[in-house]
Amino acid sequence: MTTDKRDTTITLRVTQSEKLAWQNKADLVGMTLSNLIRQAISRTKTWTAADKSLVKEQTRQIVRIGNNLNQIARWANTYKSTAEAVQIIQALRLIEQSLNKLKKD
Repeated sequence: MTTDKRDTTITLRVTQSEKLAWQNKADLVGMTLSNLIRQAISRTKTWTAADKSLVKEQTRQIVRIGNNLNQIARWANTYKSTAEAVQIIQALRLIEQSLNKLKKD
């Protein structure tokens, strides 16, 4: 925490029920409402425009991969009896596992 004197006020409009709920949380942990809000805000991650565009592009790419996988899976299910289809189904399972790992990260 900083040792600078806090001499600036921020006004925040909330409902009476929001204020009471926040005050109860602060009381439960033995903090002032101001300290509770300061700690909550300091733990909040903000996104820059670059972050948002990167996430959007990654999401688009994953959706495209998913669409392609669905087309391949449809083909493999149509031609189940061929050896190629078995290999493709195995490859699809590996790709699916990789995509699931990406979702978790």
